[in-house]
Amino acid sequence: MSQQLYFSRDTKVYIAKGAAIWEIPVLDGFSFSQATNSSEITLAEMESSTGISRRGRKAFNDSLAPAEWSFSTYARPFKSAGSGAGAADNALNHHAVEEILWALLAGDATYSTFDLTGITAGLSNTVIDFGASNKSTLGTADLYFVLGNANKKVYKLAGAVVNEASFDFSIDGIASISWSGFASQIVEDTEPTATIYEGIVSTSNFIRNRLTVLTAVPTTTDPDADAVNDLEASYNMTLTGGSVTISNNISFLTPDELGTVNVPIGHVTGTRSVSGSFTCYLSKDTATANQSSDFFADMQSINNVVTNSFALTFKVGGSATTPRVEIAMPTCHIEIPTHDIADIISLSTTFMALPSTIDATDEVTVTYVGS
Repeated sequence: MSQQLYFSRDTKVYIAKGAAIWEIPVLDGFSFSQATNSSEITLAEMESSTGISRRGRKAFNDSLAPAEWSFSTYARPFKSAGSGAGAADNALNHHAVEEILWALLAGDATYSTFDLTGITAGLSNTVIDFGASNKSTLGTADLYFVLGNANKKVYKLAGAVVNEASFDFSIDGIASISWSGFASQIVEDTEPTATIYEGIVSTSNFIRNRLTVLTAVPTTTDPDADAVNDLEASYNMTLTGGSVTISNNISFLTPDELGTVNVPIGHVTGTRSVSGSFTCYLSKDTATANQSSDFFADMQSINNVVTNSFALTFKVGGSATTPRVEIAMPTCHIEIPTHDIADIISLSTTFMALPSTIDATDEVTVTYVGS
């Protein structure tokens, strides 16, 4: 008798949205699970006339918690080769291997003949915006984890929704995105056949974080409106690290009926949140006034401004090279940087990307440029 074992290195991941099925290469460290919500009833009584005090308990399974999943992918933009097996488009438009995840994060992700809502693919780039994200529910898909290369075990996470995406700019790494979300239920199924898989075997669409550039431009150089410019027109800060996280703050709804194990029926969105941080060396250039030390001094000087506003753009992989990803946040509130004391003194700060108005959806735009 032979025993089948399953190794994470053999795993494949697919996302099915209607008839379209994307194959998504993932990194080591993925996870998926579904817990049970239970309740316990205990006895607490005084002694009887015979000296007995019952101390028993009873447990009930009330409901299934929403399934939770997480994995990481590389950011991999490419130019479509056009028609053919697994093609992302029928023209030389720019796309990304993981673009279905962005579409699910940003809206309903409706797909029809190379047209994925939330994704604007063109000949110069592909743009992800959140214009369709002001909704109480977002798009769902079926997420498949195929384990093993023989006697495969396939788990389908039905009704999966993307809750959060996080870019981490580790200086010596390859640009990657951490994804996480929920699903209604985990069931066993059969392996799907991918219909869209262009770019997954390419070795030219990886992005090097070390080339990342940050631009910080204040909305106004006179935020306190006293006719004196407190801020420079822009700041030049070379990053040593940073991150951007986009979250839908989703929660799931589950019935609470007696006598049955209830199953989650769907999700609702919470506040859309875009936030992050960046670090850089404390630097000073006598020829200019827009280095990181100047940024710290200027931020401290506007202590009568309760909400500052900067346009931050992270150009992951550089400003002109390909492939690359640009994360633009036009209205960021930045906290005053703090000093990190080490061999080389650094500054670190956090920021929140805000909409231009309270009901707008323009906190962030993600642009991919393939090669």
